[in-house]
Amino acid sequence: MQQPQTDIIREEFMIPSDTDGIELFVRNKRLASLATFTPERTLLFVAGSTYPASTSFDLPLDGVSWMDHLARRGFDVYLVDIRGYGRSTKPAEMAGPPLDHAPVVRTPVAVADVGAAVSFIRKRRGLDRINLMGWSWGTTIMARYTSDHPDHVAKLILIAPQWLRTTPSAADAGGTLGAYRIVDRTAARARWLNGVPEDKRTAILPDAWFETWAEATFAQSELRPDRLRAPNGTVQDSRDYWASGKPIYDPAEITVPVLIVHGDLDRDCPIDMAQAVFARLSSAPTRSWIEIRDATHSLFLETGRWQAFDAVDGFLAAGSR
Repeated sequence: MQQPQTDIIREEFMIPSDTDGIELFVRNKRLASLATFTPERTLLFVAGSTYPASTSFDLPLDGVSWMDHLARRGFDVYLVDIRGYGRSTKPAEMAGPPLDHAPVVRTPVAVADVGAAVSFIRKRRGLDRINLMGWSWGTTIMARYTSDHPDHVAKLILIAPQWLRTTPSAADAGGTLGAYRIVDRTAARARWLNGVPEDKRTAILPDAWFETWAEATFAQSELRPDRLRAPNGTVQDSRDYWASGKPIYDPAEITVPVLIVHGDLDRDCPIDMAQAVFARLSSAPTRSWIEIRDATHSLFLETGRWQAFDAVDGFLAAGSR
């Protein structure tokens, strides 16, 4: 399906995964005039453990999404919803009561889904490599894919990276984990603004911006209008790995340029996680970090988002590897 948006072309695809019956939603945006495709100007987004990429990176706020911004700068930009999220197929285990099945969509499954999307893009454009950007759990997915397939990645961007955890995960309510968990719209706002001083909350996240995001995100749920299902695989991974001192990937195995972007008010993935990842990027030819003041875990959906946009623009424009 192709839909023009002013000077931007939007195309949407359902691509096969490595599992029969599971298809992945992929969106592409680019300038209508773009005719030459290169690794340096091709990028794939993936989101975190609770919400889909399709309502995170292509959400128009003040008339422009991050995908729009990159497309208008001449990028061929994509996003993929991991299975179980957004518009991708939900595993059969998510159809019944959650405790009937073990947690679904663990990190290796998500890495394979990213691999399917990368292969789709590379084949479509005839490219050997592309740029990858992940947020939260998405940083683990993208970093693991990069360490496993360095020849397929040009540059890596990590927004609020996960690492070993010494504090409870905001996504883990404790108790026995089933296949999925229920996320409530009201609780989503409280989690977003956790730790933000009361006098800064509206300045960081205007009410209208939250409602725009919530309407888009919860509208995709079969539990509309104020609840959605999120796979619990990432929560089980947090217990088994991040909270148990066992990293899911080794940053030292990443051999491409890396940028970390982090908000100083992030309580989901505090600054010590970003510091730990940055310190271990010993094989990356370049490593950069930007810390954004008065920004949370969802910094690119807040009023300070242009600082993240500008940092990524500069990183992608820097000399290729």
